[in-house]
Amino acid sequence: MDRVKNKVALVTGGATGIGKEIALLLAEEGAKIVVTDIDENGGNEVADEIRSNGSDAIFIKHDVVKDEDWKKVIEQTLQKFGRLDILVNNAGVGLPDDNIETISLDDWRWLMSINLDGVFLGTKYGILAMKKNGGSIINMSSIAGIVGDPHLTAYCASKGGVRTFTKSAALHCARARYNIRVNSIHPGFIWTPLVEAYSTIVGDGDVGRGRRLLDHLFPVGHMGESRDVAYSVLYLASDESKFVTGSELVVDGGFIAR
Repeated sequence: MDRVKNKVALVTGGATGIGKEIALLLAEEGAKIVVTDIDENGGNEVADEIRSNGSDAIFIKHDVVKDEDWKKVIEQTLQKFGRLDILVNNAGVGLPDDNIETISLDDWRWLMSINLDGVFLGTKYGILAMKKNGGSIINMSSIAGIVGDPHLTAYCASKGGVRTFTKSAALHCARARYNIRVNSIHPGFIWTPLVEAYSTIVGDGDVGRGRRLLDHLFPVGHMGESRDVAYSVLYLASDESKFVTGSELVVDGGFIAR
């Protein structure tokens, strides 16, 4: 307990799935939480749950592709809590069948705007908010940012961009002596609504069959759970990782070790 006690953490895409688990776990470990998402009902429910468990949390509606939304979110965070110590750029999207021959330019640009532009804006404004006191920025990439997948053309491109962008931002902060660490996390398939939709494609319309096929891709014999990723965020958010920056933490059940 208390691994991030009294730290202020902002989690984008915090209404469901991995983002929700990240917000809940950081709160359990002592952080004050800012949950942001375009889903107002889900986001408010997560903030309410955190408060009902005795921790401090607020929800702010937030479209991560909008520069003005980022300015608003950072301003409200600083007004409420006086500082920002942890930023988790978790918000992301995927397409059910992201095929190089069939994906439209509009779909490509939509996905990039959320998965890559959103991380760029978050990291930029996170650095500006943390420059005086230091902090930890954690960008959610994927194993698809390290290895390719024929069904995930734009997704792979966006997550690969997050991977190397993170390293660039980490070096910038290190050189400037801001005491801001910037790292990326690369989950394998985690059972979330996004992966459930993908498993339907893999299973030719049968989500159960798709899940079994995806489970067998992993040397450990199964996909991961949202809390598996949340614990990796907790490590990078805490002072335990004070010498870790520009790194990529892979959480994938051994998938890319082969």
